[in-house]
Amino acid sequence: MFYPESMRVEYRVEPCKSALTQVRGMPFRWSLNPYMGCVHRCTFCYVRHFEQRADRPSDDRYGRSIRIKSNVAEVLRRELARRSWQRDEVALGTATDPYQPAEGKFRLTRACLTELDAAWTPFSIVTRGPLVVRDVDLLQQASARAGAQVFFSLPTLDERVWRTTEPGTAPPTSRLEAIRRLAAAGVDVGVGMAPILPGLSDDPAQLEAVVRAARAAGARGIWASVVHLRPGVREHFLEALARDWPEQVARYEALFANRAYLSAATTKPLLEPVRRATSSTPSPTRRPRRKSAPRQLQLVI
Repeated sequence: MFYPESMRVEYRVEPCKSALTQVRGMPFRWSLNPYMGCVHRCTFCYVRHFEQRADRPSDDRYGRSIRIKSNVAEVLRRELARRSWQRDEVALGTATDPYQPAEGKFRLTRACLTELDAAWTPFSIVTRGPLVVRDVDLLQQASARAGAQVFFSLPTLDERVWRTTEPGTAPPTSRLEAIRRLAAAGVDVGVGMAPILPGLSDDPAQLEAVVRAARAAGARGIWASVVHLRPGVREHFLEALARDWPEQVARYEALFANRAYLSAATTKPLLEPVRRATSSTPSPTRRPRRKSAPRQLQLVI
């Protein structure tokens, strides 16, 4: 089993009016989320901030009710068929994990990838879910056409840190195995070491171990960021910290006093072991892909 524990979850099957969301200030212009809500219940999840702003539960109730966008693939197909569509990159996993356990039953992420590939639209995926290996056939095909990337969130290999801060996720070892299988199939796969938690997962030896394990599994791109605590996230994270790591509470209250983001002077030393480790380990070679769409598809754009 990929997931170590289960909880009672309500699944709300509801149609959606739109599939793609335009994004500003990011490396991509469009995001796509077949589900809303996430059973992973990571204590540091930044989505809790937006849930609070929308007057939805951001505390321990978050993740116990998942919206299933039942018609998202059909809506996406219509949006990709518009003459105005420029085949910009679409990012999946920006607000909820597209390969959380619900995908095993509803298969909406796979349906959306099928539509993106058919429309020669490049996409990227961020996930903690090894279930993504189920779709290796689609990922191989898309990688050879418009382009596809998969990034696994893998901030730590430490079992206690993982169990207490990512309680509903697959073990790090399962994620590394998924990386290995995707890389062996020729899929461009990377790792996001996010978030790094000061005092919990910032030990240089721990961070370097993640980089080495990710590279050994076949990860190409590796990036990292330090946790930030905006309203909605802060309250839940500190409550969980007091329960699981009470000796760290005073440190976090001091670090995040009157701020949600740590200064560059604070984060740069925390990220340095990652930079050093990635620069000293070779990145696997990326396979070339076709960059042009079929002639008949070009004619209708």
